[in-house]
Amino acid sequence: MPQTIHRGIKALMDEANAEIETVSAADAIKIAHDGDVVIVDIRDPREIERDGRIPGAFSCTRGMLEFWIDPASPYAKPIFQQDKKFIFHCAGGMRSALAAKTAQDMGLKPVAHMGGGFAAWRDAGGPVEKVEPKKKS
Repeated sequence: MPQTIHRGIKALMDEANAEIETVSAADAIKIAHDGDVVIVDIRDPREIERDGRIPGAFSCTRGMLEFWIDPASPYAKPIFQQDKKFIFHCAGGMRSALAAKTAQDMGLKPVAHMGGGFAAWRDAGGPVEKVEPKKKS
């Protein structure tokens, strides 16, 4: 008998989008280099190598997010302890909505996510830098 999913991705996305701020790519481009804003790229390293990245963005894969945010975690990253606004982005805006909600639920604030993700940033004329693949040893 197949398991019933009680809260599917649509419900999770609707909940996230209702509770977090969404920043347009155009607005993110305008504020990306403000000293009090951190753009957080939650894409997989392979996506970043393939498509490039937003210059100055902090890379944090979705799988490490909770561990890097929690100051009590042995993996905590100092960047998440700063008094800044964190704008999360992924490729198209779905994972970053969930990531921003998780970050907000953990007490990180202020947080937002960039609607449309990296694709929207690129389409709005935001700067993109190429990333060289890491050499395999």
